[in-house]
Amino acid sequence: QVQLVESGGGLVQAGDSLRLSCAASGGTFSNYAMAWFRQAPGKEREFVAAIAWSGAFTYYLESVKGRFTISRDNSKNTGYLQMNSLKAEDTAVYYCAAVVTPSNRLYFTRKEEYNNWGQGTQVTVSS
Repeated sequence: QVQLVESGGGLVQAGDSLRLSCAASGGTFSNYAMAWFRQAPGKEREFVAAIAWSGAFTYYLESVKGRFTISRDNSKNTGYLQMNSLKAEDTAVYYCAAVVTPSNRLYFTRKEEYNNWGQGTQVTVSS
């Protein structure tokens, strides 16, 4: 199992940018596909973006395409979510998640597929 710790959240204005980080420890991070999810008050946790362990394959929630970029640096055991042009509807607690996968192309979009989760970091976008 790998332990995940998110950081980088905060309070910003609409149109601003934030970069979230997800630091992994206790496992071989390069064996894990990684994803970001978010949960707004009163709503279910939703998928935002995913990346295969190779870093070459990514997938995004339609509403964040072109604004958010998921990436990873396996040498630093860290994943990232660069968020640009933030909107009020992006306000949520953001969680990173990871799961071991057998393929460098594989990632998942369902939260049930991930068995390692961070504690979350709050992102608040004021309009």
